[in-house]
Amino acid sequence: MTSADPHTDPLAPRLPSPLEEARDDRFGRRGLRLLLKRDDLVHPELIGNKWRKLAPNIEAAGGRALVTFGGAYSGHLRATAAAGRLLGLATTGVVRGQELAGRPLNPSLARCAADGMRLHFVDRSTYRHKHEPETRAAILRAAGAEHAYVVPEGGSNAAAVRGCRALGEELAGHAEVVAVACGTGGTLAGLAAGLPAGSRALGIPVLKGGFLAADVQALQEAAFGARSGSWSLDDRFHFGGYARTTPALDAFAQDFEQRHSLPVERLYVAKMLYGLVSLAEEGAFARGTTVTAVVTGRPFP
Repeated sequence: MTSADPHTDPLAPRLPSPLEEARDDRFGRRGLRLLLKRDDLVHPELIGNKWRKLAPNIEAAGGRALVTFGGAYSGHLRATAAAGRLLGLATTGVVRGQELAGRPLNPSLARCAADGMRLHFVDRSTYRHKHEPETRAAILRAAGAEHAYVVPEGGSNAAAVRGCRALGEELAGHAEVVAVACGTGGTLAGLAAGLPAGSRALGIPVLKGGFLAADVQALQEAAFGARSGSWSLDDRFHFGGYARTTPALDAFAQDFEQRHSLPVERLYVAKMLYGLVSLAEEGAFARGTTVTAVVTGRPFP
């Protein structure tokens, strides 16, 4: 997918996203070079991997309304709502947590509503079974979205994975190791497929559970027919799970911001960067290695 004219296409991206060197003594003293792949600058409202995953799905939707799924602080829900506003498409967000219905909206969901997204809350047990055909059909009927194009949670499906392959292709010749934070695994699946031989992708899951490897492989098989590229996961840096942070992580993020003048999003990007610093200190990368960190988001609001 190529860049389009921003005057005629409100989803026109800035591609390739900028690649910046971050001089950091925690890497430098170990003979490592750190680069930042600024995917947070791809689009002002569909930030980073959200554009890469949503744009192919919007194209596949062919002008139909969109329905998707997410938690109360989902950046994917915000991006889908923003895309709907920009393109004049109706959007529905199925939100995990029936207890949230009727309460004042948090800033993330309030942004979705302001962008025109209709919010439909479901209980957590039902949400866990949303992939089952009967459960999904019931949810969509209740949400009035049975005729909408379904974008899965996190935007991760075969179309999204193929869209994220360009991320790896943009990094050809720039890094031996490319790290990305992982939620549903779609970005890692596409990134790894796009990297050239000799480079590898490293995923830092932000959820605990150790289940993501099977999901990433399944996404690659759906997109490409088989596992593709060299990739691995390190499950140690989730800081308690999705949307969980700690004072130590916040202090790390503030320090990184001061060192590199980079706004650090806490739920994904901070955990990935923390993981890379920890791995560098453990000697996980050979001297002379160029490590690239994919910056997939910006702080909200």
